[in-house]
Amino acid sequence: MASIRLDDPVEIGGLTLRNRLYRAPLLECAGTGDDAPERLAAELEPAARAGAGLVCQGATIVSETGGCAAPGMTRVADPAFVESLESVTDRIHGHGAAIAVQLEHGGLRSMETWHAGYRRDNPNLQQLAVSRPPRLLRLLDTLGFLDYDAHVLTTDEVYELAADFGRSAALAVDAGYDVVHIAGANMGIVHQFLSPFYNRRDDEFGDGVRFLEVVADEIREQAGDVPLMTKVPAETAAPPGIRPRLTEDDAIDICRRLDDAGYDALVPVSGSVFWDASIVRGSFPARAWHDDRYRDGYADAFGGRIRARLVELGNRLEATWYEFEPAWNAELCRRVRDAVSVPVFCEGGIRERGHIDTLLGDACDAVGMARPFYAEPELPARLLGTNVSGDERVVCESCNNCAVPQVTGAAGVCRTPSVLRRAGSLKMEGAYDEAPEMHAGDADDPVG
Repeated sequence: MASIRLDDPVEIGGLTLRNRLYRAPLLECAGTGDDAPERLAAELEPAARAGAGLVCQGATIVSETGGCAAPGMTRVADPAFVESLESVTDRIHGHGAAIAVQLEHGGLRSMETWHAGYRRDNPNLQQLAVSRPPRLLRLLDTLGFLDYDAHVLTTDEVYELAADFGRSAALAVDAGYDVVHIAGANMGIVHQFLSPFYNRRDDEFGDGVRFLEVVADEIREQAGDVPLMTKVPAETAAPPGIRPRLTEDDAIDICRRLDDAGYDALVPVSGSVFWDASIVRGSFPARAWHDDRYRDGYADAFGGRIRARLVELGNRLEATWYEFEPAWNAELCRRVRDAVSVPVFCEGGIRERGHIDTLLGDACDAVGMARPFYAEPELPARLLGTNVSGDERVVCESCNNCAVPQVTGAAGVCRTPSVLRRAGSLKMEGAYDEAPEMHAGDADDPVG
């Protein structure tokens, strides 16, 4: 059997992507103002122009209020606003790429839990919760680091939330989005349904997969037969002693059930039960924490300078615990790929073209990158094409200086001088000037 190459097309749910490299979801910080479509296009179009097969718009909130896990998230609840996003999808399609919208609700991870300034400005907002917050999180509430006023969803309200996902998907499809991507990991509300750490319900949704099944039904009913994908978490990186949690075997079983439920692609990821450095891994972002431009923003977010320093200390400890490991989700993806019939997408710590080639056809069917696009918006131009050597490596150093300032509402950009110098040198050398040659028919339509 011929080996699978990054340049080969891949099909998900009847949609043919021109290749197997995708821009994974990131926080675009575009908001929902009049300038949001242009800001989104400016963030997403470079990846499409450079040859990516699929470009994912990051976590996009399905509710009209609340549910944002970080400042600047875009909402897709207002029909008039979502219609304006057709300008974004048109620009992506103009380069022959497909575009996915990742639908999200933060639940207990929302800003009304952790962002002190946001809580102060929105005193009447409650978090939506799958069950009463776990005891450990209630302790952090007692100590003042979090602020829980959680509303536990009734069975009827769970169905209403699933319908919100369906309505948002329908609006997005009408605006030209090709794929609906459910944010099923990183401690959002979908993850909270799946996780036994969070979910202690005694109704049908005590089986967390049931929520994703109902979401799929709502999307099919309201948005039609759009390709549907989701992240699936294993909580293997949770600190010792944290129980109960999702094992790898649990995640594989969830993937089997979602395959049966009609999901067209799966993205297995390993992490913790908390919103912590297990999501990104890598170095402690000292430059970002010590940047005077963000000190006031950190204090506002975390409830004062002392508490901001305590969060910084926690981040330092997490960076030691969650060291960077290349392609840290590869083994989980490999096990899932052996168990399901749909494509498996792998992301998390993938940094080299040669490594990508070993993953394809073994651990996964497509590979995604996220943070490297902050430093190299047109990264696919260097990784795709018939003339690559296999030695190509992203300039990203996984230092996380791009991520921490986002709690203040700052844009997601690379802030590390050595990385920016390398990207600048590559640009001067013309490394991003031309997109790789595409397969016949891809230039006009991502379906091919």
